[in-house]
Amino acid sequence: MSDGPETREQRQSVDPKLLEILVCPLTKTTLEYDAAAQELISRAAGLAYPIRDGVPLMTLEEARRLDDGGGHAGGQ
Repeated sequence: MSDGPETREQRQSVDPKLLEILVCPLTKTTLEYDAAAQELISRAAGLAYPIRDGVPLMTLEEARRLDDGGGHAGGQ
């Protein structure tokens, strides 16, 4: 049993049941999980919510706009 990057990434995956109940706080639409970026994507809002230490940060202040590739949506 190795403790390589794959094992750590598997530990940080989002529970499918959680994905079923989480919605975008802005649009109330379903979210997509981006495992590589560790984000929850709201296509309807054009936002990506980060996941840090396994916890989705579902605030507009933490969200990143999908069209700008970086930064935060809040306060702009």
